[in-house]
Amino acid sequence: MKSKKRTGKVSRKTSETDIVVEVNLDGTGKSGISTGLPFFDHMLSLLARHSLADITIKARGDLEVDAHHTVEDVGLCLGEAIDKALGDRRGIVRYGSCCVPMDECLSRAVIDLGGRPYLVLDMATTRRKAGEFDLDLVPEFFRAFTVKGRMNLHVAQLYGKEAHHACESVFKAVARVLRIACERDPRVRGVPSSKGRI
Repeated sequence: MKSKKRTGKVSRKTSETDIVVEVNLDGTGKSGISTGLPFFDHMLSLLARHSLADITIKARGDLEVDAHHTVEDVGLCLGEAIDKALGDRRGIVRYGSCCVPMDECLSRAVIDLGGRPYLVLDMATTRRKAGEFDLDLVPEFFRAFTVKGRMNLHVAQLYGKEAHHACESVFKAVARVLRIACERDPRVRGVPSSKGRI
């Protein structure tokens, strides 16, 4: 029997942003990302590549004000698209953990796709910018992403000060745990929860 496609599409249009996100959890890591923020596009492309999810994001936002609305709303839409793609979460692994190095930086990510949103994010780097990108927006993205994705995500960038490397190790670690937790497990019957639903 052929498995049901695990895809999700979300559109969000406000006075601040206009965003369309499409996700295929059973893809090959292809991406088409355009947010108007080159560093953010790079991180999102890494998220797709290393999760093996195909992700398309087209976002226009009020970048003349600042990047906050765009980054947060992309997080909301991407999380919601993943939630839609997971459906009732029947037959998934649910949990994942991973450490990913990027040169001198190391990040650990742990995830539970159990439906209860919570984010813990700790960044060792004290840098506030990666190029022109404000690193204070990284937690804003992941907070929105975890709430709409209905996931419990703990991320620690354990050490390493270079901002680009720190962010890259974080996004790659999150990608890897997402891939692990979203995988179908042939031994799981129904929803992986003692409650019988997620």
